[in-house]
Amino acid sequence: MGETRLPRHMFLWCLSAIYMFAFASLYVQIPGLYGNEGVLPARWQLRVSGKSVVEQLKDSPTLLWFGPRLGLDTQQCMELLSLTGALLSLMTLALPVLRDCRVFLVLWILYLSLYQVGQVFLYFQWDNLLLEMGFLAILIAPMKMPWSTKERLHDNVTFWLARWLLFRLMFASGVVKLTSRCPTWWGLTALTYHYETQCIPTPLAWFAHQLPVWFQKLSVVGTFVIEIAVPFMFFSPIRRHRLAAFYMQVLIQVFIILSGNYNFFNILTITLCMSLLDDQHVNFWLRRYMPKTESTSLQTLCSWLAVVLEIGTYALLGYWSVRYFDLQVDWENKSISSRTAFTYFEFNGFLKTVTVPSIWIGVLSLTWEVISAMFKCACVRGVLWRLWNTIQWAVMAAATVSMFAISLVPYTYIEYDAHSNLWPGIRTAFEATDRYQLVSSYGLFRRMTGVGGRPEVVIEGSMDRNTWTEIEFMYKPGNVSAAPPVVAPHQPRLDWQMWFAALGPHTQSPWFSSLLHRLLQGKRDVIRLIQTDESQYPFSKQPPAYLRAHRYKYWFSKPKEDGSYPQRWWRRVYVEEFYPMVHLGDSYLEQMLDQHGLKDKAPPRRSSNAWLPQLLRHVGKHAREMPTPLLLWTLFSSAATVCLLNSLRSLARHHQHESLQNKHADKQETGWNVAEEEAKKHEEEDVKDDAEEDGKEQEEDATSEEEQEGEIEEEVNTEETDVDSLRKRKQF
Repeated sequence: MGETRLPRHMFLWCLSAIYMFAFASLYVQIPGLYGNEGVLPARWQLRVSGKSVVEQLKDSPTLLWFGPRLGLDTQQCMELLSLTGALLSLMTLALPVLRDCRVFLVLWILYLSLYQVGQVFLYFQWDNLLLEMGFLAILIAPMKMPWSTKERLHDNVTFWLARWLLFRLMFASGVVKLTSRCPTWWGLTALTYHYETQCIPTPLAWFAHQLPVWFQKLSVVGTFVIEIAVPFMFFSPIRRHRLAAFYMQVLIQVFIILSGNYNFFNILTITLCMSLLDDQHVNFWLRRYMPKTESTSLQTLCSWLAVVLEIGTYALLGYWSVRYFDLQVDWENKSISSRTAFTYFEFNGFLKTVTVPSIWIGVLSLTWEVISAMFKCACVRGVLWRLWNTIQWAVMAAATVSMFAISLVPYTYIEYDAHSNLWPGIRTAFEATDRYQLVSSYGLFRRMTGVGGRPEVVIEGSMDRNTWTEIEFMYKPGNVSAAPPVVAPHQPRLDWQMWFAALGPHTQSPWFSSLLHRLLQGKRDVIRLIQTDESQYPFSKQPPAYLRAHRYKYWFSKPKEDGSYPQRWWRRVYVEEFYPMVHLGDSYLEQMLDQHGLKDKAPPRRSSNAWLPQLLRHVGKHAREMPTPLLLWTLFSSAATVCLLNSLRSLARHHQHESLQNKHADKQETGWNVAEEEAKKHEEEDVKDDAEEDGKEQEEDATSEEEQEGEIEEEVNTEETDVDSLRKRKQF
C-alpha cells in the first residue's frame, strides 16, 4: 500500500468531529437521563462502598469517582466531562496541532467514563464502535515533540487496524443477517419493511418505501454483496480493488444517511473507510497531479496483470451474485427478479470455510505492513535516528499485533468452531481488557422488526381520567400528520429506547416506569427530553394526574390513485394497552419501581454554590435552549470555518513561498546569464588585446627587419665607398 499521510489526517479530523457530536449530543440530555431527578440517575451506579479510589477504578474505570473532590455531584461531574470533551474535540477539529495521541487519549478516557454509568441509554453498538476507534486513534495519531519528524515509518502499521476494524464491522453485519434466520433477509424483502420500521426515519424514507418490490429485493442483494463479499477486497494488493471497495462502502452508508437518522454511526463507518485510500487518490481529489515516472517493462507487465485480475474479480462477483441470488431480467415488465438460491446449511458451510482463512488473510496483510515498515527503518540515515525509528516501530508493531489478537475473540463469535479453537491466552487477554471496550462484536440489523406494522408506544395524560391528551415526542413517530424529522448526527436516546420498548412488554424496559414517575412529578429536565420547547408539552403548566400508555401499529401512508401525495405521512391502528393507568402513589407503579430498584434510597447530595457548579448550571441553561441538531451543526460549522481559513492561509503561504523561490531562481538564472555575457565580453576583449599585441609584435619585427636591412645597406655602401677610394688612390 502507498503512502497514507493524507488519509490519516482525514481519519483524525473526522473522528474529532464525531467526538464533538457525541459529547455535545449527550451533554444536553444528561439532566433528563442521568440527573438526580432523571430517568436513571447515574449516582445509583456509584455507590459509596468504603473502597479506595484505586479499587473503585478497577471495579468501574470512570473519572466520576473524583467528582466529590471537586465539590460536584454525579450529574454535575458528568456535565463537566461531556462539556470538556465537546470543547476539546471542537478545538481538535479546528486546530491541526491538537490532533495528537495524548489529546485522543484524553477524549477516549472522557467518553469511557461516561459510558461506564450510561446504562441502557449508552449501550448501543455505535458507542462501542466510537470507543474502539477512539483507542485506535491513540495509536494512529502522532506524538508531536520538538525533535519529532513529520514522517513516522510505522504509521501504515497502526493505520492498518482501522482497515481490520472496518472488515470486522461490515463482514459481521452481513453475516448475522443470514445466521439469524430472519425470513425477511432470506426472502430478500427486508427493505420493504425497513424504511417505515426503523427507529427515526427521514422524509426520504417515505419515498424510498414506495419503490417497487423488485428494486427493494435487488437492493438487498446489493447489500449482501457489499457487506459479505466486498470486504475481502480491503486487503487486496491491487490498489484499484481497495478504491472500488471504498466507493461501494461509502455508497451504502450515504443511502442509509439519506433514509434514516442513525446519529453518528454512518459517519464512523465512512471514517473507517479512509483506511482504504492513499495519498495519490486524495491528491487526485484535490487536483494535485503527481509527476509521472517512466515505467519499466516489468512494471508494465505487472500493471496489465493487475488489470486482468481486477476484471476477473468483478466478473466473479457478478457471476456469484447471479448464481446464488438467481437474478433474471424480465424484459416485459422491465424488472429484475431475484431469490435466495442457497440454504441456511450451505451458508453455514461457507462461513466455516472462510472464517479462518479471513483471519490468515489479515495476518498476511499485517505481516506485510510490519516488514515494510521494518525495512524503512533500516534505511534511515544516521545511527541514532535509525535506532529511534526502530524502537518506535517495535513498540507500535507489538501494540498492533496485540490489538489484532484480542479482536479475534469478538470477531469469531460469528462461527462457533473458529471461536472455540482460539488460543486460551487470547481469551485471557480479551477478558482482562473487556471493561475498557478496546474491541467489541458487531452485527447491525440482525433481524427486521415491525413486519406486521411498526409498533409504537403512545403516552397519554389526563387530569380527570376522562379527557386524555397524547404526549408527542420531538423525533419519534406519533402524530400521523407530522413529517419525519432530520436529526442526525444527534441521537435522542430516549426516543431510541421508546422504539425498543415497543417491541415487547413494558417489563422488559424497567426504565419506562421511572419515566412515567418523573412525568407525574413534573420534572422539567425529563420533560425537555420530550419537548425542548415546553410550550409544546401539553402539561407544561401542571403535571398530569394520570398517565397511561397504548401500543399502536404504524405504516407509511400510500400515494393517492391519481399519483398525488397524501396529506398524512402515517396511518395507524390501535393494538393494545402497553402500561395501565397510574398516578402518584399508585400501588402498581410503586411495585414496579421497587422491583427494579428505581426508587431513591437516600436523598441526593445538595448542590454546591461554588464557582464551578454555578458555571456548569449557567452554561447548561443557555446550551439547552437551542434545538440540539442546530447546536451540533453550529459548532461543526464554526470549527470547519476556522479549519478552512487555516487551510487557505497555509495555502497562501505556500504559494508565496513558491513565488519567492521562483523569483530567487529567476535571479540566479539572470545572474548566470549576466555572468556569461560578461565572460563573453572578457573573452572578446582578451581576443582583441591578443590581436593588438600580435599586431604590435609584427610591426616591431618588421621595423627591426627594416633597421637590419638599412644597416646592411649602409655597410654595403660603406664598403663600396672604401673600394672607390682605393681605386682613386691607385690612379694617382
